Amino acid sequence: MKILILGAGRVGSNLAEMLVVDKSDVTVVDTDAEALVNLQERFDLRTVVGTATSLEVLEEAGINDVDMLVAVTANDEVNLVACKLGYSRFNVPQRIARVRSTQWLNAPDLLGPEGFAVDKIISPESFVTDTIRRLIEIPEALQVIEFANGMVTMLAVLAHPGGLLISHPIEDIRDHLPSVDCRVVALFRKGKALLPEANTNIEVGDEVFVVVASENVSQVLRELRQIDDPVRRVMIVGGGNVGTRVALSVSDTMTPKIIDHNKARCERIAQVLSGKALVIHGDATDEALLIEENVGDVDMFVALTNDDENNIMSALLAKRLGANRVMSLINRKAYAELVEGGNIDITVTPSHATLGELLKYIRRGDIEAVHSLRRGAAEALEIIVHGDKKTSKVIDRRVDEIELPKEAFLGAIVRDIDKSKEVLIAHHDVVIKNNDHLIVFVSNRKIIPKIEKLFTVSPSFF
Repeated sequence: MKILILGAGRVGSNLAEMLVVDKSDVTVVDTDAEALVNLQERFDLRTVVGTATSLEVLEEAGINDVDMLVAVTANDEVNLVACKLGYSRFNVPQRIARVRSTQWLNAPDLLGPEGFAVDKIISPESFVTDTIRRLIEIPEALQVIEFANGMVTMLAVLAHPGGLLISHPIEDIRDHLPSVDCRVVALFRKGKALLPEANTNIEVGDEVFVVVASENVSQVLRELRQIDDPVRRVMIVGGGNVGTRVALSVSDTMTPKIIDHNKARCERIAQVLSGKALVIHGDATDEALLIEENVGDVDMFVALTNDDENNIMSALLAKRLGANRVMSLINRKAYAELVEGGNIDITVTPSHATLGELLKYIRRGDIEAVHSLRRGAAEALEIIVHGDKKTSKVIDRRVDEIELPKEAFLGAIVRDIDKSKEVLIAHHDVVIKNNDHLIVFVSNRKIIPKIEKLFTVSPSFF
């Protein structure tokens, strides 16, 4: 697949890295020559220096021959205009634009063929906000991922002392939860993936990925760690787009506090939130301020500024002062890996929260959702399978008859039964049917091409 990426920022460079691993033909355009040199030194791709709305630059980048245009520069208008040019001038089959302003999300009429001709809008702030909201709702989890319109949940949980399954094999989960069906699809110990077999013991500190019907999430959590009280007191650092959106998303059940160092921004936030949050002007790395604002009584402290160092320092300070759980937004992969397993309970990387939405349009097959996990090392996919036993390698076969690579696990199946959907955990004797939604965890992204080939219907089906 030939893909043209406009923008070599964090989203663009991370996407380029993933696509090169997938053996796609990638070209990246950016005005920052140094950033492009760094990309070329690390990956097998082509780069062009120039603006994303220049016809000459686009032609030099080979836009006449690409299958997809992905415009992810830092400027909304540049991304939208680039998509329009891709459609009107160069007839690019698929066009994706990243936008930050909500005005474009609320104006779908401007995005059609007569407008900016965007096939899909990607909003990083929206994805990050949803990610953080789910983590506030389920504070025990490291990641909360929903599939099939919220029917299935994949949880990443750090196994803690006090969990009922600690030092027990995975197969014991059936004895502990006889009325709840779930499946452990991955287990990471000290950063290394273990094959989650029935006799594999779960130990303190393991990162466990488990798939379960969403209605049974709380029961599964109790097996892996002690359940925290619901989050009622939230302190947010950073009043930008993400911080404000997170405050709004939780304001129905609580009154969050927002700390920002910019006085003018504080005044603007106070107007936007209109009494739904307490806005405080100050520096979140100021110990005296945090003590004065009772950070020790906070259930969840969330650092969401644009500065990784400030987010890390304020979160560590809040934890030391008694905050129950702390979360930090960290853009740099190296920083996120550095603090992993330390005093910061949860880290969120915005670019990876966005990548999944981009990847579902790039993956081969009928892909409903893709989630990038463990900073891009793993993926979770919702795949719709089609065909029959002759044209598909999975349909009308039992789960244990499917030749999945050992680094992939089929966790759950969502099936239409009598016009209503049902969640089936993917035990060995379950038979896959046409139009089933399969939830698949892949612990090593290098095997994604094998997964695509396995679940794609043969051409004879059509």
